[in-house]
Amino acid sequence: MSSTLLRTALVLALVASTAAFASSHREAPFITENPKVDATDFYMFRSYEPGRDGFVTLIANYIPLQDAYGGPNYFTLDPNARYVIHIDNDGDGVENLSFVFRSQTFLRGISLPIGDETVPIPLIQAGPIVSSAAVNRFETFHLDLVRGPLGNPAETAPATNLLTGGRRFGKPIDNIGAKSFPNYERYAAPFVHDLNIPGCGDGRVFVGQRKDSFVVNLGETFDLVNFNPLGAPDSQRDDLEDANITSFILELPTDCLTDTSGPVIGGWTTAWLPRTRTLSDDPTFEQPAVETGDLVQVSRLGMPLVNEVVIGLPDKNRFNASRPDGDGSFATYVTNPTLPALLQILFGVDAPSNIPRNDLVAAFVTGIEGLNQLGFGEMQRLNTSIPITAAADQRPLGVIDGDAAGFPNGRRPGDDVVDIELRAVMGVLCHLGLGLCEPADAPAGLLPLTDGAPVDASFFDNAFPYLRTPIAGSPN
Repeated sequence: MSSTLLRTALVLALVASTAAFASSHREAPFITENPKVDATDFYMFRSYEPGRDGFVTLIANYIPLQDAYGGPNYFTLDPNARYVIHIDNDGDGVENLSFVFRSQTFLRGISLPIGDETVPIPLIQAGPIVSSAAVNRFETFHLDLVRGPLGNPAETAPATNLLTGGRRFGKPIDNIGAKSFPNYERYAAPFVHDLNIPGCGDGRVFVGQRKDSFVVNLGETFDLVNFNPLGAPDSQRDDLEDANITSFILELPTDCLTDTSGPVIGGWTTAWLPRTRTLSDDPTFEQPAVETGDLVQVSRLGMPLVNEVVIGLPDKNRFNASRPDGDGSFATYVTNPTLPALLQILFGVDAPSNIPRNDLVAAFVTGIEGLNQLGFGEMQRLNTSIPITAAADQRPLGVIDGDAAGFPNGRRPGDDVVDIELRAVMGVLCHLGLGLCEPADAPAGLLPLTDGAPVDASFFDNAFPYLRTPIAGSPN
């Protein structure tokens, strides 16, 4: 290789490897223009809150990289969007169940008498929020269960708020700061709602701001990977420790999600926008633009990091618009992945030689035989018959460290998916006796690759909604 080509390859490796540590924050060119519908993380696990072992928790995080001090408007949802969590329980790559969230934003219109005029205030709060009287703008949401393919539903069942008996659920205001919220945790607690969905049963739901659950050493990663990937697993800073996200958190009975095909379910999240947007010459609070037409999928997330480090740049937008049953068109990215070769150039570690990479196909596209195998298509897969691991006993490296209730068997908040997936792309599954490949195929498969920013179950609560209170915007 010439020196010019080598320099080019090294630059490509540096760029591509940094993406491996960014979860799904801004993962495709088009979604960077639409942060309100940018899915950042998806979790699916058997509820490990004591007494809730008959339930599965689904978490879809959106709106990445929220600075807690991002006022005065903070981080509302898009009322024209649909935020969806899909479940495939028969393995055909098509959703059998879709939980569709739709938000609404309301302006109370608080005004103050100024001289002989009554003037609207510029803020979303008119004083410390100890009651709704001080709230100038608020959000609510509806939730529907759609059975059958989302574009051709067989049945739609609305969720009922068991406290009010109505269809509307409240969403808390973002954590503006200590003066606006003397006790944000106490304020947000009533927004955990008990619900009922006909034909599904009783469960719980929370939609609102949480502390970003992803842990990663972003700054040094983007500084030409300025750390040792074979260093101590706790040697680096979590650069998202002061960032928030907006979470859709849903807990449902396990038997609502499974069917007679068996205990394994597949899950992913998507977001949809109306096809046509017309900007207004005279925008109002209620209607800054006119959005019409059918809904178009613009975001998709199942397994973490797939669009970041597996799908090539020309196809990232197309992947976000796709569904698991069409993933055959992306197969080469999995069977012939570029990331291991780039890591070899950058760090001098040997890329696995087993091409096609049947081990990665099993981990990302089919599930692993004897663990969570189900059909074909990129999605998270959860075997709901595998016993729960209590929070205190969870191993952040999941299955590769002997904890079968962890990633890639679903994903819990405390699973260190960055370290797991770095080791997976370098061939750790070849060393587990799964028959997918041989140890000799992956000389670097047992290296303890890490981004140096650890995460485990202690970073989260041991009860619904699991993700912790968002960082306050003030004091900072």
